[in-house]
Amino acid sequence: MSIEMANITRQRASIELFAGAGGLGIGLAQAGFIPKTVVEFDRWCCDTLRENHGVLDGADPEDQSAWNVIEGDVRSVDFKSHEGALDLISGGPPCQPFSLGGRHRAYDDARDMFPQAVRAVREARPKAFIFENVKGLTRATFADYFSYVQLQLEHPELLARDDEAWQDHLARLQQHHTSTRRPGLHYNVVTKLLNAANYGVPQRRERVVFVGFRNDVDACWSFGEGEFNQHALIWDQMFGDYWERHEVPKAHRKLEGRAAQIACKISRDEKPRGKPWRTTRDAIGDLPDPRHTQRAAAFHDHRFQPGARSYKGHTGSFLDEPSKTLKAGVHGVPGGENMLRRADGFIRYFTVRESARLQTFPDDYRFHGSWSETMRQLGNAVPAELARVVGISVAKKLDAAEMA
Repeated sequence: MSIEMANITRQRASIELFAGAGGLGIGLAQAGFIPKTVVEFDRWCCDTLRENHGVLDGADPEDQSAWNVIEGDVRSVDFKSHEGALDLISGGPPCQPFSLGGRHRAYDDARDMFPQAVRAVREARPKAFIFENVKGLTRATFADYFSYVQLQLEHPELLARDDEAWQDHLARLQQHHTSTRRPGLHYNVVTKLLNAANYGVPQRRERVVFVGFRNDVDACWSFGEGEFNQHALIWDQMFGDYWERHEVPKAHRKLEGRAAQIACKISRDEKPRGKPWRTTRDAIGDLPDPRHTQRAAAFHDHRFQPGARSYKGHTGSFLDEPSKTLKAGVHGVPGGENMLRRADGFIRYFTVRESARLQTFPDDYRFHGSWSETMRQLGNAVPAELARVVGISVAKKLDAAEMA
């Protein structure tokens, strides 16, 4: 699969952990970070990664676009061989302990892989790292553990002692962090909660990112609020050419949900700054109705899936707003979050291709597994466009630091 490298000053070496279906990796590769190694435990995700990023028959085995996919437990991977050779380590440590839909066991949950992310940083000593997780990690309930994760990333060599409780380790990390003598490896870390819709993704999806730069890299990094906003979208729908661009008949032009409530506050004479949020229609409007099987067959994985139901709190995504957050689901695909709701009341599941568009995966991307398995991969993914925007901001700071 080809990856556009426009506006990238150089290619940088990286490692991707907990790669999933590859959304974070795609965006970071577009920002110039080429993964030397990709680690993922799930076999279906690994099949997806190899299908899209592996060395194909007849290809040059030295092809830099090929990803070396390690299928297995990250705890068995040694990162010391990469010491001093990486610009970036990235990944999304499994987030089930912190998900708003999970059991919220956090630090008592064996699925917490943040300690392995810290170990990778400690052993490889990259110039920078980008880790992401769900919004639930920022809940007040997890405030101490959130601080614990951040301090471990800032001081990855200050290890927990045998049988030391995490709270006691946190206290030592706090003391070390506030000391004037802090020998050894440490990183300057910034955390931020991002709404993907504000960065050009046609989906309201909130993720928290941890971005760190090694202390010898003079990065001076911060991250803006994004160029896209809801008010600009509503103005475009009320006074701009949104409906004309999509050739929507006047009888079908309707603001729904919260947009209808905000519309009364929007003035033609006061055009909001920024770009309009991208909507579900922007993302999938050119795709044929999947019920028209002959036309839909021209698009890979664009097949109608029956069985969608609407019920209180699960009413699907409006066509002329960014979609709701796509979710993986614990016991199959959740209805409302992965479902389209038209103004006339018709509802149906998003197809795999539509879901991939909402996650800003390329159209030539192929997913392995059943429909529910593929939707799980997409529900867990980072939007590639969000990853690209974050990655470019980090790459620019690395470039500037090296030129100083």
